Amino acid sequence: MAQLVSWDRSVNAAYIAFRELRPGEAAKQLPVTDEDGDTAAVLDFGADGELLGIELLDAERQLPRNLRG
Repeated sequence: MAQLVSWDRSVNAAYIAFRELRPGEAAKQLPVTDEDGDTAAVLDFGADGELLGIELLDAERQLPRNLRG
């Protein structure tokens, strides 16, 4: 089983997976903006509409300290 929360400090982005994903499984991505209109997260959906995972941008600000590893 893959780690469910991963954080790439070099780009300050984290990924929260709801289950182990196969490459290319995300069929649709939906950006989520913050109050300033900047993209804060990207939701990944499967072909059937299932939410597969969430990519958090500016993860250091958004992730609780205990999930930053």
